[in-house]
Amino acid sequence: MSGRPSAKPAAGAPSSKVKTLTIDDRLVSAREDESILDAARQNGIQIPTLCNLDGLTPVGACRLCMVEVKGSSRLFASCVTMVGEGMEVVTDSERLQKYRKTIVELLFSERNHVCAVCVSNGHCELQNLAQTLGVTHLTVPYLHPKLPVDASHERFVNDHNRCVLCQRCVRVCGEVEGAHTWDLRGRGIDTRVITDLNQPWGSSETCTGCGKCVHVCPTGALTEKGKSIREMAKQSRFLPYLTMMREDRSE
Repeated sequence: MSGRPSAKPAAGAPSSKVKTLTIDDRLVSAREDESILDAARQNGIQIPTLCNLDGLTPVGACRLCMVEVKGSSRLFASCVTMVGEGMEVVTDSERLQKYRKTIVELLFSERNHVCAVCVSNGHCELQNLAQTLGVTHLTVPYLHPKLPVDASHERFVNDHNRCVLCQRCVRVCGEVEGAHTWDLRGRGIDTRVITDLNQPWGSSETCTGCGKCVHVCPTGALTEKGKSIREMAKQSRFLPYLTMMREDRSE
């Protein structure tokens, strides 16, 4: 392998060079500024993700998109690892399946994801991932944290018990809406998404009430008030369109 895995280049850096690599024994091509995840999706190869969403800057937070690259014993987050010439990538192996199942188990155990009483039951990306990966029970203990529910906003609810810290809300608010209402505080298991320096959502002076954060949330952490399970399907397909329009204006 001549192409050493590299991180995503700085935003706006022009690049048109094409790299040829192998993903799951398939010869594919991609621009050098595209990630392994981009190249895989363009060729119909599915890699599980939870924090990644078209239209938002990839951050590699969930670690579910990890892949193997020949020549290295490390695993690489495919959403933030650029393609390289001659790279040989494996997206599905016994090692990766075990790794991904463990991550999903840890997400379920860390907070209180009780699907039966969640308004996103049936529309939850974490729930779908568990089903896809065959997670039928947990092999790690539940932590049962006592986390607050912020219902101070007139239209929306933030239930920290359902949050997986994917940061989609933080990114869409800053990158697309430009409000920068959401942020993170704390470290590790104590990390929380917060609004306006940890003020109640309903007291936020920067929140525009657009609801983008709610519709990119992969779980039932951010929801609309008064919605039933059937009505609470998230609509995140607006993002690629908004991103394209923003790029057109900047040219």
